[in-house]
Amino acid sequence: MKRSCSKFSRDGQVSFGCPTFGFDNVKGIGAMDFTDETFSLTRIRQSDLTYLLEMLGHEPTVRKKDDTDYWYLSPLRNERTASFHVDRTANEWYDFGLSAGGNPVDFLLRYYRCSIAELLERLNISFSPHQLYLFEPDLHEGRAGKDKKLMVTDVKPLYKYPLKNYLHERSIPVAVADKYCVEIEFQINGNSYYGIGFKNDAGGYEIRNKSFKQSSSPKDITTFRFDAGSVQVFEGFMDFLSYQTLHPYMEPGKTDFVILNGAGMFDRALPFLEQHESVGLWLDRDVTGKAYTQYALSLGSRYKDESGFYSRHKDLNEWLMQKGEVQKERVKPGNRLRQVG
Repeated sequence: MKRSCSKFSRDGQVSFGCPTFGFDNVKGIGAMDFTDETFSLTRIRQSDLTYLLEMLGHEPTVRKKDDTDYWYLSPLRNERTASFHVDRTANEWYDFGLSAGGNPVDFLLRYYRCSIAELLERLNISFSPHQLYLFEPDLHEGRAGKDKKLMVTDVKPLYKYPLKNYLHERSIPVAVADKYCVEIEFQINGNSYYGIGFKNDAGGYEIRNKSFKQSSSPKDITTFRFDAGSVQVFEGFMDFLSYQTLHPYMEPGKTDFVILNGAGMFDRALPFLEQHESVGLWLDRDVTGKAYTQYALSLGSRYKDESGFYSRHKDLNEWLMQKGEVQKERVKPGNRLRQVG
């Protein structure tokens, strides 16, 4: 595989090239302090996923779309047909057999099945700084071409019945969604689609419909800031909408909110979270969500795990959909696109 990405070098760009847990020995560039775990998580998230997989011994079985779509036999389970996909333009993975995906941190937490502290220690021991490559989005986007990227073409109030029906299926009142969401029309490969859009702080959107889950660039967290002493943290906006549904008479501005738009964005939210006296964690009860919950709890007493409320469910929205009752079998949603028609 041709090397074309920047490396994590010893000139200050490395966060886990020192002895095990020797974060105090890591030197930063200029006045920047690169000695804490937050920087380490950020650097792992910025690593190039395809090169990381190569170092772990996993090569793609198929390359498509001008070498920007890679397909692997899943490193997370046994299979005979490749269904583990890496989008090189976004540096994200999706395992169709697990209906799960995310960034490099999300992958490594599932791959090693460990805590964040254990993950940092393992990487510290296993990899040399010179082996880790930074992801360079411009390189891959140029090869993919504009027509192959997700392009938002229209933003308007929620209107289409299939989207409102999807909200009903997720037990979210349209009146609640109207306050925070919009209807997005977008194009991929010249085809037009639509979905529910939830805006992030950088101007990008999380986009959902019954059969599609994607993000437009730029990717970022979403914050609602009221200068409150407390803040509530959610992985995705459906959980945030579920919280709003369960608290219809909450006093406006009583608490701040952070929607990570993916657990792997936790490090980006951390500076804002640290400004609060109390932080409620409403993260998913899967491998990644539990790892970040435990990591947050290790940072101090201000962090509170609220997931006990939906302890028998994957997340808050699933609890809301099932009204707290556990179903014998949960059907996994597909990942198809919904086309404008």
